Amino acid sequence: MALWGSPNNQIGSTQEHLKFAEIHEGMVITKTGELRAILMASSINFSLKSEQEQNAIIFAYQNFLNSLEFPIQILLQSRKLDLGKYLAKLKNIASKQTNELLKMQTEGYIDFISKLITFAHIMDKKFYVVIPFLPPPKIQPGAGLLKGGSKQPIVQMSIDEFHSYKQELEQRVQVVQAGLGSVGIRSEPLNTQQIIELFYGIYNPEESMKEKLTDYEHLIAPLVESEIEKPIEGKKENEQS
Repeated sequence: MALWGSPNNQIGSTQEHLKFAEIHEGMVITKTGELRAILMASSINFSLKSEQEQNAIIFAYQNFLNSLEFPIQILLQSRKLDLGKYLAKLKNIASKQTNELLKMQTEGYIDFISKLITFAHIMDKKFYVVIPFLPPPKIQPGAGLLKGGSKQPIVQMSIDEFHSYKQELEQRVQVVQAGLGSVGIRSEPLNTQQIIELFYGIYNPEESMKEKLTDYEHLIAPLVESEIEKPIEGKKENEQS
């Protein structure tokens, strides 16, 4: 999904304040033309491991970090546990239950879980690894105007260039996944929809708990257009001539 504001906008938009320009094919594209892939990683209970297992994990993790030839960012997100979908499913089951005893037990369980997450403040922790790729710089000066008249450099890349950079970034993703696997951590790349939901939760923590996003294909609006799919100006002039 594209998150790039139209340069003709007179009123400032939220997109101008975001550090990324676009989310395309499961990749984040920054306004400086860099690419980012995001992995969701599982966790391990280090405290329950024996001393020998703990030392093995530390040694494997140290080797993994020393083997990297590029930087990574590890992100921990701690949010209040949301069991809304689970409770809704239980309520639906209880409404269709013909056995009165089972219905009462299910409703009691729903009430118990609802009170537990309300008063206990149970937190859900998620772990992410952000992997960057910095392609050769290629900035098209000019067209984007910020509020006040100052110009914002625009980074453009062709579809072929994007897929070439994406392939190199995917190789880095595989390296990180293999390294995390050696520690006993499973990981999986986020797709476009999951990345949008992650950013939505980061920028709108309260709203994201109450209002869920629809599929990203239905989020396209006139102010949201893809910069990566636009023809590069020099290439466009050559084709017209």
